[in-house]
Amino acid sequence: MHIILLSGGSGKRLWPLSNEVRSKQFLPILQGKEGRQESMVQRVYRQIQEAGLGSNVTIAAGKAQHDALKSQLGDAVTIVLEPERRDTFPAIALSSAYLSWEKHVPSDEVVVVLPVDVYADLGYFKTLGKMEELVKKNVSDLVLMGITPDHPSEKYGYIIRGEEIEGNQIVKSFVEKPEKEKAETLIAEGACWNGGVFAFRLGYLMQILKKHTDVSTYQQLYETYTTLKKISFDYEVVENATSISMVPYKGKWKDLGTWDILAKELGPGCIGKCLIAEPSGDTFIINELDIPIVALGTGNLVIAASPDGILVSSPSKSPVLKKYVDPMKLRIRHEELLWGEYTVIDATEVADGPKTCTKRVAMTANSFREFSSHEGSETVLVVIQGEIEVQSYAGQLKQMLPLDTLKIGENHDFAIRSTKDSIFMEIHREA
Repeated sequence: MHIILLSGGSGKRLWPLSNEVRSKQFLPILQGKEGRQESMVQRVYRQIQEAGLGSNVTIAAGKAQHDALKSQLGDAVTIVLEPERRDTFPAIALSSAYLSWEKHVPSDEVVVVLPVDVYADLGYFKTLGKMEELVKKNVSDLVLMGITPDHPSEKYGYIIRGEEIEGNQIVKSFVEKPEKEKAETLIAEGACWNGGVFAFRLGYLMQILKKHTDVSTYQQLYETYTTLKKISFDYEVVENATSISMVPYKGKWKDLGTWDILAKELGPGCIGKCLIAEPSGDTFIINELDIPIVALGTGNLVIAASPDGILVSSPSKSPVLKKYVDPMKLRIRHEELLWGEYTVIDATEVADGPKTCTKRVAMTANSFREFSSHEGSETVLVVIQGEIEVQSYAGQLKQMLPLDTLKIGENHDFAIRSTKDSIFMEIHREA
């Protein structure tokens, strides 16, 4: 079995912790093994290994997520980078083409596709094996996972059961996000949620891809990716399939994509430097700042703080957060990269004057980072902790220790290498 994990998300529903380059799946807010915090992507990747399915995993992601994936999962993880976001069908098609044309995976091999940010128990991942078995038996071209509902939700699509033939549950039809009353009726009739999990033979998807493009190599598909129809896999493949089966799964399954659901799952309490005193009801705080948050006498609140901003919200109102954050066009002030991370401490722009940006940069030991200063700009580095080496492309090398300062003028390309875990200030001034 080959697993394709879809890593998407615009990073707005869990603002201010998530942003355009740090989607919800990268937030280390879940309780992992041995009491360690882990992210959704780390949890899913671990569970795939624990279910014995981890030998062939490919992650489909945008370019901006490359460093976060490598940082959290290790250098060995296989990533297929989309040239641009074009919905789930193009992403799955590109990943399938990678398996077929680059890895030379046989066309009769089974591929299972699932989201990278699912929150479920181990039984969910063992269900993937049952889906693989049905595909191998050729009972259907496409096998879906149906999530057994625990309440009538208007957020999910529903899979309508058809006949059951020799233990194989045929899919009759689909209903997209019905109203509550309709959902109650569907559940009573045995319908399941569509969890966005698909299984098929690799050759099945490659035949569909041929209808959209005449390219014959992965590189050609990558270069013409923008010509693929921007459409979901459900609409392009599932709704046009004539042979579909379903494997039901009953167990924990949640989309931790909004603050109300996340706070309910994690329970009231604090993560980070925070204190809840004399509460009048449930309060959930997560604080990524170095300064403390104290909530006194609060109830029914979600409080989240990061370098990108501060959110104070009623849990019930948090699902509409994206509507208010989008128009603000906020600057990303914190980013995790392969070499470490940075936080924007201050950004100042004077009318008819220079722009100044001050960053606190943390680099892991033996990491490497390239940097450029443009015309009319200059950069000052001040080492706080550790040891770094700054080398220009002209060959000049300077070793920097704590409290050392280096001023770099305009039109310079240089590289920074950390010989130890290091922290330094980077002050960038642009005319």
